[in-house]
Amino acid sequence: MSETKTPGLQYRFDGPDDAPVLILGPSLGTTWHMWDRQIPELTRTWRVFRYDLPGHGGAPAYPAGSVAELAGRLLATLDELGVQRFGYAGCAFGGAVGAELALRHPERLASLALIAASPRFGTADEFRQRGVVVRSNGLEPIARSAPERWFTGGFAAAQPAITEWAVQMVRTTDPGCYIAACEALAAFDVRAELGRIGAPTLVLVGSDDQVTGPAEARTLVAGIPDARLAVVPGASHLVPVEQPAAVTDLLVRHFSTAWQPLYPEGATGQTVLPAPPVKPVLNPPPPVSPVAEIGPAAVQPEALGRPDPYDAGLKVRREVLGDAHVDRALESADAFSGDFQEFITRYAWGEVWNRPGLDRRSRSCVTLTALVAGGHLDELAFHTRAALRNGLTPVEIKEVLLQAAVYCGVPAANSAFKVAQAVIREETTPQE
Repeated sequence: MSETKTPGLQYRFDGPDDAPVLILGPSLGTTWHMWDRQIPELTRTWRVFRYDLPGHGGAPAYPAGSVAELAGRLLATLDELGVQRFGYAGCAFGGAVGAELALRHPERLASLALIAASPRFGTADEFRQRGVVVRSNGLEPIARSAPERWFTGGFAAAQPAITEWAVQMVRTTDPGCYIAACEALAAFDVRAELGRIGAPTLVLVGSDDQVTGPAEARTLVAGIPDARLAVVPGASHLVPVEQPAAVTDLLVRHFSTAWQPLYPEGATGQTVLPAPPVKPVLNPPPPVSPVAEIGPAAVQPEALGRPDPYDAGLKVRREVLGDAHVDRALESADAFSGDFQEFITRYAWGEVWNRPGLDRRSRSCVTLTALVAGGHLDELAFHTRAALRNGLTPVEIKEVLLQAAVYCGVPAANSAFKVAQAVIREETTPQE
């Protein structure tokens, strides 16, 4: 066994040095120890490589801004170690990394197992909300609720030591890295790309998983051409911990029988990359609607010789205000208000909010102050929510409103404090 730390990535090897490499990826809030019960059997055949997410398990606290960035760090480490071809099994967040590897670096992946995984983990709003809770309250509320998310009630009651171990894993995670991981999952969505995963894939899920359950697993199997499903009875989200023997057996069988060669022999003796089987994605997402036409008096950006900022504006608007808020605004638009919705998406969000001169925290400070000055309390409410998403803490929002009281007037600030207080209480209270 060897154990190493690198910037942003902490890893260890177990098993014979000359065996094929099998990588095990962890879920958010856990460490590589979630795989301890699989190691004795897996190391009979493979050289097992386990890694910790940034800021987890004592790993260096270098937050990764996306799943793709973390996959890149993993590949960079493997390159340094001389590991080119490997099998990969990942749980939840670790599964997202596995899907990213299969899509962007298929030549490196011999076989894949996705455990408690999903092509999209909940909604972007849910994960950004979790980041707000951690930024405001620390990780303690998340740690206390981890056992009920990860284990069935019977297992948690019967295994108090494991339950406490789960709580301590989350408590010792770096909050900034946890928040960054939530943001990465908020942006992760490979539903439209599943048909391009060519590696033989095992999709494994606990029957009682309430986080990423059998429905998400079936979506993966329906979309990935060479995939099969295994449902483990009596297990919840952290199925390798709750049902270790069943998971170990499934992994051994999968990686023993579905290890795809990199260069199979062609008819002429030449080596060629394998062509993945073609299978249509079932129930693909609906196509994105084109931008609605706007009134003839409006000037399109293309007419001015520059790119249309609408798509970039819609992306920023969703990231700052949340999908639910933006969906409500767009769905309520009609022939009368549709042009206005397009106008603010294109120019307020695509042009101004997307400029590089200020970061989003600073833009939130400016926006809150302007809304206090104008007495726009409805807008203040959802921009207070946006400020929390953009990284301002409740204390910092309070300071912005105190500063506004000096320059915008006490009555205006008094009304603003009432609105902001209600929003902060709602947004920073952990969900039961």
